[in-house]
Amino acid sequence: MYGTIFYLAVKSGHEQMLLETMRGNTPKGMVAWFLMRPDDDDADMIGVAVFESKEAYIANANSPEQHEAFTQMMNHLSSEPIWTDGTYVLGDIK
Repeated sequence: MYGTIFYLAVKSGHEQMLLETMRGNTPKGMVAWFLMRPDDDDADMIGVAVFESKEAYIANANSPEQHEAFTQMMNHLSSEPIWTDGTYVLGDIK
């Protein structure tokens, strides 16, 4: 599996709108995604996206649908997300 861990700097007062924008966005090839609010940071969020393969991840990243979703998401962020892409080597979901 392949994917990204991402950091989102959410604009003040935009968290709910960001969540509504991101809700239901599960592109082809995506296995799972999670978004968390760290205990030590009220303004920012950290996300994890898991795809079945690097090819599926890249196809999504290059799709017009993902570009539109990203553009809408940026309306609620104070800066571009910070992405860390890579291969997941171990995991478990219960």
